[in-house]
Amino acid sequence: MKNVHTDLAVESREMYSESNDVEIEGVSVDIEETENYSITRIEIMNNNGVEKMRKPIGKYITIDIPNLNITDQDLKDEISQALAKEIKGMGYNKENSKILIIGLGNWNVSPDALGPKVVERVLVTRHYFVNYNKEFDETMANVAAMAPGVMGITGIESMDIVKGIVDKIKPDLLIAVDALASRKMNRVSKTIQLADTGISPGSGIGNKRMALNKETLGIPVLAIGIPTVVNAATMVNDTLDLILDSLKEQAEVGKEFYNLLDDLSDDDKYSLIVEVLNPFMGNTIVTPKDIDVTIDDLSIIIANGLNIALHPGIDLKDVNRYLR
Repeated sequence: MKNVHTDLAVESREMYSESNDVEIEGVSVDIEETENYSITRIEIMNNNGVEKMRKPIGKYITIDIPNLNITDQDLKDEISQALAKEIKGMGYNKENSKILIIGLGNWNVSPDALGPKVVERVLVTRHYFVNYNKEFDETMANVAAMAPGVMGITGIESMDIVKGIVDKIKPDLLIAVDALASRKMNRVSKTIQLADTGISPGSGIGNKRMALNKETLGIPVLAIGIPTVVNAATMVNDTLDLILDSLKEQAEVGKEFYNLLDDLSDDDKYSLIVEVLNPFMGNTIVTPKDIDVTIDDLSIIIANGLNIALHPGIDLKDVNRYLR
């Protein structure tokens, strides 16, 4: 669907496949299923893939966890370890690396506070390396972290703040954590995406700022995000599809009308919904009612995953002790 925004590569692929019923040339897909979660690894390899997916060439890993909203410490620990494994698998656990973790978002707005909350919980170690004039430690990486806020609070572009820090401390890798937008409610707060293509702060709510990526910063950028919002028109559109499917099967009268609605193209249907909603609420962003607690839980999962992946001498027991 041309007009439906999603930050998730897996959803871009799904939307194309739904409309064309074929796989995309120039895009490789590998899916791993486990009892509690699934991992979809997508690689966009050429310009055809870029055109169809509307995302840059690179690797995108999506971890879908259907029961992540259920309070289960064992599951959260399992996902942290799975996330750490995927980070390492992307080659971001090299010795002697200097790493800068950036928590993007607005700490005053719960659905957008994921990045700052993660920064509060990652194990920062750069000061030890600086104070003791160390170049290498076999148990820990050289990690710095900060949350630059948003332009509405600071008056400064996140990119300008991050670029200044990168130029000053010269990290080998930047890891950016941010809240994302999904096109499906069942993925909100239940999906983690990793991408080696960087990130554009604010893109999830249509407030796209200057991108943080290798081209703008001169170093590799790993983006980690979780969708925390979906726009109202997208939610209505998906709900309408379910209703139409049900009515077509059950209705004895008016089936032709339901078929007519169902025959509308996805773009036309979405545009119609936006037009109807606009006088009343615009294209409102929707988030779950318990998002405050959810963001706290998700930030711990991501921070644990980062701490395990980046620090060789730290395991799950250590990070849980540190966070508590």
